[in-house]
Amino acid sequence: MGIPQRIDKMLPDGASMEDLADASANSSYKGSGNISRREKLTLRVAATIIDILPNGVLRVQGSQEVRVNNEVRELTVSGFVRPADIGRRNEIAYDRIAGARISYGGRGNITDVQQPRYGQQIADILLPY
Repeated sequence: MGIPQRIDKMLPDGASMEDLADASANSSYKGSGNISRREKLTLRVAATIIDILPNGVLRVQGSQEVRVNNEVRELTVSGFVRPADIGRRNEIAYDRIAGARISYGGRGNITDVQQPRYGQQIADILLPY
C-alpha cells in the first residue's frame, strides 16, 4: 500500500523506513532410524469344534495370547479339518487345515513404535513419491 514510502517523505534526509524490519527463516529436518526384529515362536493352539458339516468335516477355531517383553502376541487359527487327519494325540498340523486362516500379530510398545504416525500415513497417501 506504499506506507513506508509515504513515511519516508516525512522523515529528515537520510532516514528511511526501508530497513526498519528484516526477517528471514530457515527450517530443516534430518532423521534416521532402524528397527530390526526377528521372532521364532513354536506354539500349540487348542481349537474348538464350532460346527460339524453334513459330510463329517469339522469347522475348528482357536486362539492364544502370549506376553513377551511388554508385547501381547496373538495367534488365531480357524478352518476345516477332516476327522481322518486328526492324529492319535488329538493333534493336527497346520498344513492339514483346509481353508486355514492363521493370523499372528500383537500389540504393545514395539508394535506402536513400528507403526508410522497418523500424519506420516496421511502424507504417504497424498504424496506417493
